[in-house]
Amino acid sequence: MSVVGVESTGDIVTLTINRPEAFNALDGEVIGALAAEVGAAAAVGLRAVIITGAGEKAFSAGADLKELAGMGPDQAQETITRGQQAFRAIEQAPIPVIAAVNGLALGGGFELILACTFPVLSTKASMGLPESGLGLIPGYGGTQRLPRVLGEKVAAHLMLTGTRLDADRAYTLGLTPLPPVDPTELLATAKAMADKIAAQGPLAVRAILRALDVSRDAPVDSGLAVETGLAALAVSGAESGEGVAAFLERRPAKFANPEGPL
Repeated sequence: MSVVGVESTGDIVTLTINRPEAFNALDGEVIGALAAEVGAAAAVGLRAVIITGAGEKAFSAGADLKELAGMGPDQAQETITRGQQAFRAIEQAPIPVIAAVNGLALGGGFELILACTFPVLSTKASMGLPESGLGLIPGYGGTQRLPRVLGEKVAAHLMLTGTRLDADRAYTLGLTPLPPVDPTELLATAKAMADKIAAQGPLAVRAILRALDVSRDAPVDSGLAVETGLAALAVSGAESGEGVAAFLERRPAKFANPEGPL
């Protein structure tokens, strides 16, 4: 059985981390498969990806410590670099990647959530970066992404103490745009969000994601220059012609799948 289950429904693909016996721990095979499947979904013109974990207990309890144990510094650096590159590929995907968080999301599991476009949380979700209690530090982007999402002080507290966030606190802090949902409604809610995005102009969605990625590190003026170019392409493109016509005619827009990169 594959370590990552793949289920396509229309323009949406759901990826399920399939290691419930190991609380869906992330080894190199799982991380590589997730990045590859996200890339494949974008390449064939799908509109959104959902990532979740098998079973009811864990989205992912983090990096597979059995795989990491005994590594020397060179091997560890190579493994961590591959993981960072995979998570960055997910973060930079031209289609949205929604994390449907159904339980524990610790260490690398939480870092995966941070690399996604946004999460939908079950009321049973519990997230944290407990690495310092093991004499480790986050290695798949947690020290960089968490402060950008929750602010430096909150991020420092969570990483230095290993404190976990429950779903309500995560919502209050702005980690997720949606209130936590009952576990039985998690995937349906994530799919509803994915369907809503899939109904938007796909080139517009790609342009927004690209502008957001630039905005993470660029000065405002540089980001505005990128936004200007992307917005100008949107105004002059066929997709906006259909969108505006549909609005004026009071009908749903019928957007074609994009051909090639933006």
